[in-house]
Order: sequence, then C-alpha cells, then structure tokens
Amino acid sequence: MATMIPPTDAPAFLDAHGWSGARIEPLAGDASFRRYFRVHAGARRAILMDAPPPHEDPRPFLAVATWLKERGFAAPTIHAVDLTRGLVLLEDFGDVRLRETVDADADDAVALYAAAVDLLVALRAEPAGPWRAYDRAELLREAGLLVDWYCPAIGMTVDADGYRAAWEKVLHHAEPATPVTVLRDYHAENLMLVGEKRSLGLLDFQDALAGHPAYDLVSLLQDARRDVDPALEERMLAHYRAATGEGDDFMRSYHVLGAQRNAKIVGIFARLWKRDGKPRYAGLCPRVWAYLERDLSEPALAPVARWFDDNIPPEWRGDPLRIAEARGVA
Repeated sequence: MATMIPPTDAPAFLDAHGWSGARIEPLAGDASFRRYFRVHAGARRAILMDAPPPHEDPRPFLAVATWLKERGFAAPTIHAVDLTRGLVLLEDFGDVRLRETVDADADDAVALYAAAVDLLVALRAEPAGPWRAYDRAELLREAGLLVDWYCPAIGMTVDADGYRAAWEKVLHHAEPATPVTVLRDYHAENLMLVGEKRSLGLLDFQDALAGHPAYDLVSLLQDARRDVDPALEERMLAHYRAATGEGDDFMRSYHVLGAQRNAKIVGIFARLWKRDGKPRYAGLCPRVWAYLERDLSEPALAPVARWFDDNIPPEWRGDPLRIAEARGVA
C-alpha cells in the first residue's frame, strides 16, 4: 500500500512556485501509483498530485486538462509542474463529489445525473482530441483482462481463445461512425460539484482516447463503485437520446461497450486484489457482474453470452476473494 507521507521534494517544489511554508495534508491515492495532497497557504488551497516516474507520467493528464479547458469544460487549472519529479500543483475543486451528494439525497440524483449526461452531450459536439484511437484491438485487449486475471484468481481454466473469438464477433458495434473524446473513467467519484452553482468539475481523465460516445455514458450509468437504479439509468438514456437523436444502433453499442467495460473492470479489480494487495476492490465485483449480466441480455451479444454460459457458472460470478476462499485457492 502506498504511504501518504508527502514526497520529500514537495516543499522545495512548492517553495519554487510561490507556496513557501504551505501545509501539506494527505487526501487519497487511487488504483495507480498516483497520490494526492491538499496544500494550504493562508487562505489559498491547491491539490498536489504526486505522479512519480517511472511508474506515472503526468503529461497525458496535462494535455487532456488543457484540451478540456480550452473548450470550456471544467478541468482543474494547472498552477505548476515539475515533470522530473512527477509533481503537479492544480486547482482544488473542494470535497463535494457527486457520489456522496446523491447518496445523501436521492432527490438530487435526477438533476445531477442529467447535468452529467448533458456534459457528455456537449463533449461529443467537439471533434475528438489528438488522442490515439479506442479501436477494436484495444477493446479486445481490455475485455481479455477477465480471463487473464479474474479466472486464474478463482482457480478457473477457461476457453480463452473462444472468449476472444466471441468478442471479435460483436465489437464492430463498438466502432463509432465519428469518434469523440472518451474520458474513460467518467463516474460519480470523479465528478466534483464546484461552488454554489454546483457546476461539474472533471477529474481522472488522463487516459482519454478517441472512441465511441456511448462509452462514457456506460461509465456513468453502470458505475462500478455505486449502485445506479436501473430506472435512473433508463431515464438518463432517454434524456441522452432525446438530446442527440440516437436510436437503436446506439443502444446496441451501449450494451456492447457496457459488457466490454464491465468484463474489463472485473479483471482489473481481481488484479488489484491479487497482484497489488488491495482486497477492497474484490468486494466491488458483484455489482459489476450484475451490470455485465444485464448487458449480456442484448441480442447482439449472443456469442459472448454463450461463452459465459459455457465457461463461468453463475455461482462463480462475484467477489473473487470469497470465491477463491470457498474453492480453496485464495
């Protein structure tokens, strides 16, 4: 587990950029090597990102933040950068996340999720940024994380070649006619409510690619970290389609990308538990499996659904840590 002691060179970095003597408080890490600290200097506050090389490279974050800001989206303003040390000082959006707000008051959910959907509608109106393509090869590689990590973690041997062949038959539905910027981790814990107007501030977008507009919508409405009421998901999908004129083809893409993303996340969460010693992620897998099974009911996903029926029994779809313990392979 990463220590939350500030990096030793943080005070010198802050001194060099007008934050001499600032107090540094730990905030949180994430699923990567990045860590975050809040910096106080009198009435001023900022966020210090520690993205230590060679494990992390803050340049993609900086590039996407600049691109978003130039187009009027609320990415954090960058105050200072030291690429050699992997330190970035950026705007502090505060502590009010969409997640805790809607968890505390369900009456807020419709308006706030609609605002998050409207942001995606605005984002798709912009030509895609200069990011690499979120193409079929990348989608297939990501979907493969389920058989690469989840299945071995619970002691299962499955038909890996058949799995990839099944996905090959359906991923054409995930190829956009016109690519858009896909932020790729667009969900309630990465959306900040900023200021009295509660405008949406964006975080964790450094992995942006040029891909299908349905992907971020799936990320928002099939949230791996909180339950999204299926009725709210349907309402927001109707809201998005009304705003964009999308039809049945879009919904096929939504469910194909939902299945792909959820299969990927099951694999990533199993890896975070098994390889990286973060067992709490294993406990999130049952929710993701539930989303995945709902997506697999889409007729276009029939080849993939058949593979799951043939290879992973329902009782082995859940928390990999608990399943592994029950099977004696933890």
